[in-house]
Formats: sequence, structure tokens, C-alpha cells
Amino acid sequence: MATAQRFAADPFLGFIVNPLAGLGGRVGLKGSDGKAVVQEALRRGGVPAAPQRAAIALQQIAKLFPNLAIATAGGSMGAQIARGAGFAPCVVHWPTEGDTAGIDSRLTSKALTAAGVDLILFVGGDGTARDILHAKKDHVPMLGVPAGVKMHSAVFGTSPRAAGQLAARFLAGDPAAVIRDAEVMDLDEDAIREDRISAKLYGYSLSPFEQRLSQNAKSGGRPGEEATLDAIARKVARSMRPDCLYVLGPGTTTRRVADSLGLPSTLLGVDAVVNGQLVGMDLDEAGIIGLMTGRDCLIVVGVLGGQGSLFGRGNQQISAEVIRRAGRANIIVISALEKLIALAGQPLRVDTGDSAIDTMLSGYMRILTGLGQDTLYRVQS
Repeated sequence: MATAQRFAADPFLGFIVNPLAGLGGRVGLKGSDGKAVVQEALRRGGVPAAPQRAAIALQQIAKLFPNLAIATAGGSMGAQIARGAGFAPCVVHWPTEGDTAGIDSRLTSKALTAAGVDLILFVGGDGTARDILHAKKDHVPMLGVPAGVKMHSAVFGTSPRAAGQLAARFLAGDPAAVIRDAEVMDLDEDAIREDRISAKLYGYSLSPFEQRLSQNAKSGGRPGEEATLDAIARKVARSMRPDCLYVLGPGTTTRRVADSLGLPSTLLGVDAVVNGQLVGMDLDEAGIIGLMTGRDCLIVVGVLGGQGSLFGRGNQQISAEVIRRAGRANIIVISALEKLIALAGQPLRVDTGDSAIDTMLSGYMRILTGLGQDTLYRVQS
């Protein structure tokens, strides 16, 4: 159960950045765990999302605590970014030069616990959350700035800005920022690349929570949704316009559209269809943009259960640039009505990394929730 938590007048923040987090997203690798994957992501032109997202979070904290005491790891794992945000951090661990593997996150987490920090704010994805969970002491809360490819855990803020705001409020003892036991989950990246979903709960951690700023863990489908989603998928397939490119986002909901066309698909990848024919499978950002050239394009996505995410969680291949080229009016969202009801009034979330695109997507959007049934639902960054 969530309970209010206050700290002394001089809060102490632990800060960890996985500088390679998010590297594999736009290039279609569905993660960035392991040296081989990192090297392949770099070869494909991947760009880490973590440094910029870390800076956004710290900027929010600096508004309330410009002289906050911060302990962190050296270089790109925290100190460099903290100094750039105007802080004077204490370095408790120096990572191996040229290597910022999970061991460095674990060693930094242990050092931060020993230093007595009030909160560990980390920047990364589910893999980083696992490393920190297993290394810190149970009584130390953790909060994630979303920057990875996989972010199914409930320890993350809804965006870098939200995570920074929540961290600041928690450190200030704001009674609205309470503590809860939050799930730390992760998907097996090797299974994902074999088109299988293998999720595991790794444990729970104390984590600051405020409903509008915190992300829930991903939830699965509910009984009775399948027939409705199948019917919606068949409708989308039948209504496809000639010579138009349809970009099908990841997940079981959009996979139903490919199934309706009798086409193969990648469960957690992005595929593309023109005139009922598959023209691209498991595409990265560059591959999608290449197929968009000279064609009208529609993007078909589902809603991530529990979290209510549209863009920015597991579908980074459909980047801000892809969305910009397609246009807001050319986005088709499919969801069972029960999934929207389960959000309890919380908005659908977008976190593309581009504030202009997030603003463009915000507002009310039409969601296909049944045959002849559309629902207008609020979207927010």
C-alpha cells in the first residue's frame, strides 16, 4: 500500500545513467542488452537516447533543488550530465573506460546505497532497472527515467520530464508523491528476436508514485477481447486504400491486421503492407522512411495495456520523423474498449523524444474499439 514519505531538509539523490539505453530502438533491434547488440546498433546508426533524457529529468529537479547533493558514477554514467545541469556531483564509482555494462550499474547502485541516498534516479530501460534492483538495499526507493527500448516495469515515470518532477516532489516531501511497491519486469531479448514473448517478474522495489506522473506495469489482454479485435482488424484490412503504405506497429493487436490479409508478420517488429502485399518486415526507422517516399502512408498501432502508451514504448522504429511525415490524421489506433476503461481515466501517453511531435499528437484521438464503434480518448505527452 502507498504511504506518504518525507525526508530531512537536505535530500540526497543517487543518479545512474545507462549511456547506451535506447540505442537499439529506432534501428529495430528491440533492445540494447549485450556488447554484440550494442555493436550492431552502432553499425546501423543507432543513437543513444539516455543522455538527452537524463538532462531533461535533471532540469526539472534543478528548478526545486538547484544545489541538490547528488552522488553518481563518473563520466557518461552520470557525472558529466549532472555537471551539465549545474550540479556538483560526488562520484562514487568510476566505470571501466570504454565499457558501461550492467556490472557498472550494479556497482554504482551498491555504492549509492552505502552512501545513504534517499532515492536512486536511474536512466535506462528494464535491463537497467533489473541491475539496480538486485544491487541496492530494499529500503532505498528507485525511480526510472524512461530511455530504453523495453520499459514494462512500474518503476518509471511516464516521461523524462515527469520522472524529474516526481523525483523532486518526493525529495521535497510532497504528500502527493507517495511510495508504492512497484514491479520490475523484463522481456527476454533473444526470445523477442525469435518472435516470442517471454516476460518475467524480477521483483518489487519501493518507488515514488503519483498517478499522473507514474507508469504502470504492462498488462496482458483480457478475456473476451479477442473476437472484437479480430473484427476490427478485418475491417481495417478491408478498408485499406489502393497504393497506400500501411505501417503496422508491434504487438498482437496490429498483428491481427496482417493475419486478416493472410500475411506473415513480426510480433514485436514493424511491418509494412501495400495493396494487400507485404513490402517490408521487421523494419527500422530508415526502412520505414524509405518505403514512405512517394506514397501516402497510414500508421496502425495498438495501445500498450496497463500503461496506455501509443508511441515511445517498444515501437521506437515508428519515430518522431516517421510520424511527422505521415501526419496525425493518418494514424489508426486499435484497442479493446476494456483496455481503455482499465486506464481509469488516465490519458494515452506519447513519448517520442520530440516535444513538437508529442504536442502535435496530444489532444483527443479517435480509437477503433469495435465494429461501427469509435471512442474519442485523450492523448497526452
